[in-house]
Amino acid sequence: MAIIDELLQGMLAEKGSDMHLMVNEAPRIRVSGDLSPLDMPPLLDVEMEMLLKEICPAERWQSFLQTRDLDFAYEIPGVARFRCNYLHDYRGLAAVFRVIPTRIATMEQLKLPPVLRQICEMRDGLVLVTGPTGSGKSTTLAAMIDYINRTLRRKIITVEDPIEFVHENRKSVLLHREVGQHAPSFASALRSAMRANPDILLIGEMRDLETIRLALQCATMGILVFGTLHTNNAPKTVDRIIDAFPGDEQPQIRMMLAECLAAVVSQLLCRTSDGSGRVAVHEILLRTEALPNAIREGQISSLRTIIESGGEKGMISMDESIFRALEADLLNAETAYRLASEKDRFAAFLGSGQEAVEKPEETTSPPSGKSA
Repeated sequence: MAIIDELLQGMLAEKGSDMHLMVNEAPRIRVSGDLSPLDMPPLLDVEMEMLLKEICPAERWQSFLQTRDLDFAYEIPGVARFRCNYLHDYRGLAAVFRVIPTRIATMEQLKLPPVLRQICEMRDGLVLVTGPTGSGKSTTLAAMIDYINRTLRRKIITVEDPIEFVHENRKSVLLHREVGQHAPSFASALRSAMRANPDILLIGEMRDLETIRLALQCATMGILVFGTLHTNNAPKTVDRIIDAFPGDEQPQIRMMLAECLAAVVSQLLCRTSDGSGRVAVHEILLRTEALPNAIREGQISSLRTIIESGGEKGMISMDESIFRALEADLLNAETAYRLASEKDRFAAFLGSGQEAVEKPEETTSPPSGKSA
């Protein structure tokens, strides 16, 4: 057994989602969004190198020494899989280990909005699941792919760095490809996938302009494409895609995005009101007759109106989702106020308890949490 396995299993015993290692610091684990140090001495340079090198494939270690950055997956058989990120900072080596659950949670278990099933049953278009790091995007996507796998006959190709959730073939057929192992880049993997007759493509992260361009191209070719972005809501997501391209290309990209955008699911993870865990809140935008024209004309502010008028279709704004969680006593007033875009709607709740509380600093950034 690798030495680091004991630390990782200790993190699991504490129901942690991530473990952070730094030279001259004790390991820290994240539990329900908060980082806490383990009761052990700080890690020295030589100890850190031994811990990290022992579980890293030799060729990947050599790559890490050259690039000074590495992502890969590590598994403790029968226990759990972890997404490993190795890096350097001014003190030396550092690493983050994130738990990848062995069992894929279903959409029912995650209490995801029912409209996500309709999204899974689409035949083509671009579906973006967005949110900050640690907001559960990967877990939500895994649940959606699991639903497709259990209910529909599709060919699904995933392109990830590294592979996180592994699906066994059920009604669907899945091919998992890892950038760096099975293809040199996301772009090359997508070009290959386009020739492999897929019904569905899952892109682990739309990191660069070429990957975004190919994702749009695949979606316009009749493939259902799932991708992720680090944005907090639907308007920012549309802006992020368009702004990724040079100005002279943006009109063409607007046309492509208007043609193929099928849905945007933005997700935040928030600490529950009783502090026992976290709850997800969502903003959902679906394709309507008005959506393509709004994108083509650059009327991004009108997306908010489309969402608010589409409640019966399953659409919901982030503020409305936060408000419903607050009414259900899943969130406390301070968290709801901090996450909300329109603060006035939530300000009255801040003094509704036994004691009035000072308004927290205004920010739309959610607390860090487990990824799924």
